[in-house]
Amino acid sequence: MTQIDINSTELQKILYHVEKPGRYVGGEHNQVTKDWDSVETHVALVFPDIYDLGVPNLGLAILYDILNKRPDVLAERAFAPWVDMEAQLREKHIPLFSLETKRPLGEFDIVGFTLPYESIYTNVLNILDLSGIPARSRERGTRDPLVIAGGQACFNPEPMANFIDAFVIGEGEEVILEVVAAHQAWRATGAGRDELLRSLSQIEGVYVPALYCIEYNQDGTIKLVNPIDESVPSRVTKRIMPVLPPPITDFIVPNVEIVHDRIAIEIMRGCTRGCRFCHAGMVNRPVRERSSQEITDAIAKGLASTGYEQVGLLSLSSSDHTRILELTQAVYERFHDTRVAVSLPSLRIASFSVDLMEQLQDLKPSGGFTFAPEAATERLRAVINKPLDEDVFYETVRKVFEHGWLSLKLYFMIGLPTETMEDVEAILEVGRKVQQIGKQVKGNRIRVHLGVGTFIPKPHTPFQWHPVDSMDTIQEKLDFLKAGTRKLGIKLSYNIPSSTMLEAWLSRGDKRLGEVIHSAWQNGAKFDAWNERFDERAWLTAFETQSLSPNFYAFRQKSEDEVLPWDHIGIGVTKSFLLRDLHWSQEGKTRPDCRTRCFYCGILDNFEDIRPSVEEAYWGCPE
Repeated sequence: MTQIDINSTELQKILYHVEKPGRYVGGEHNQVTKDWDSVETHVALVFPDIYDLGVPNLGLAILYDILNKRPDVLAERAFAPWVDMEAQLREKHIPLFSLETKRPLGEFDIVGFTLPYESIYTNVLNILDLSGIPARSRERGTRDPLVIAGGQACFNPEPMANFIDAFVIGEGEEVILEVVAAHQAWRATGAGRDELLRSLSQIEGVYVPALYCIEYNQDGTIKLVNPIDESVPSRVTKRIMPVLPPPITDFIVPNVEIVHDRIAIEIMRGCTRGCRFCHAGMVNRPVRERSSQEITDAIAKGLASTGYEQVGLLSLSSSDHTRILELTQAVYERFHDTRVAVSLPSLRIASFSVDLMEQLQDLKPSGGFTFAPEAATERLRAVINKPLDEDVFYETVRKVFEHGWLSLKLYFMIGLPTETMEDVEAILEVGRKVQQIGKQVKGNRIRVHLGVGTFIPKPHTPFQWHPVDSMDTIQEKLDFLKAGTRKLGIKLSYNIPSSTMLEAWLSRGDKRLGEVIHSAWQNGAKFDAWNERFDERAWLTAFETQSLSPNFYAFRQKSEDEVLPWDHIGIGVTKSFLLRDLHWSQEGKTRPDCRTRCFYCGILDNFEDIRPSVEEAYWGCPE
């Protein structure tokens, strides 16, 4: 590809016409810049949303750190330009560029997209277009970058399969270096692009869509998914890290305010609770924990490296860490005489304690407290496998207010399988009781906030066979909750039904959705995760153009013997386990935490080499 020089003077001129120039200038503290000609492989790491959301993404930060530690590799960052910057780039015919050296993305050897959620798919196409990179994988030649993607949304890669050369399924710390090695070996041979794709398909955890054929039944369901020949694996199983590597500490300090302005230390991965709606809980198994010493050392290094005064200790269920009290005590002893505030999000009431609450109070967390009951009735909580002792819950709420917190947020879902209006009414009743307890303790200063999401049956979960609630039903439930919370003086936040449908189409879709995504982008769809930017008509027109029904992907009950679009992607948890858990949900039967008893989901059998490293976190599992 011919090198394109981006005129720095021209770039400076256009920055006067955009809302936040700091998003596009780079030069941040802890940024890594290398001499372009001194390294063999150039990787652009792209988060397909704005800088403010992409900089704190931990996955992107980890890959940036790993790649730049290699002397023969450089990694630079790029983010989706906001509409004002995009207009300037197109008007001045400037291709989208990396922050570090202002190189056009088309000049990189590898362009890697982080895909944490589905509503950024059209942004990927927009970025490829702005970069001059052909949108479809089949249209790229040997001089075009290799386009790869990873992240939580890639566990069903099919909707984006037309546009991505290779997907990394699972955790990327090791596999990204194997992808780089395969690219370097291929480049040395001078072979065609097809040979590179075949080489990548031999890497464990890498899915190359071009090497698979899909046949459909007359009713539109999938008949089979087969590799093109025997050299290609029939099923791609995720990659995991048996032992978590040391946390990164040299976080980039941004130029503008971002959504999570702090250092983020991942204290563990995975979850053993088995909530039936939870995609992350299923695909991120098994649990692997970091020690208190490793975590506190990382905090100290991160604070020294960045100058931050806030720390987030992250995981899917932080209070389930087997040494959580030891950890919070260690953090307190090491940092209590500083100005550092430590937050521990993702707290689960069932594993919460007064001791932990007092530790958190000493760590000066900012903001309020958050819990996620998800459902407001005992019956529905049994269906979703999230049991909760209501007496314990309300006593915990009381303790939260007694310990000085004035704000409490509760997360619920509507549209869950078997839900009735009585279950929705119970959400308001829980909010009312929590508000009443708060006022008894702290008076009218307290604030209760209900966050309500709409259930979407995600791939690789026991509920993946279920349909989504109809738009009218969702709206009826939201209207009821809006009226009730106004009367109570409780804040309510929720997802709009049309954006819920988009997430349902894209998360549950098959390869045919690719052309719908492309058509929607041509119709002007982008930044679909932003309510004010979401254009439902652009998507419905795209479905019509491709002669596909959106209802097929959202509202259809899938048969239990159906080939699902993601069946050839293995997460380690077996489909038979998910089906068995579906049947248990229909009986209102719950599973206790995997730490107390093994239910043979398949994860430890599929990844036998991880048994020694997760022994403590899975003490209930058999030898």
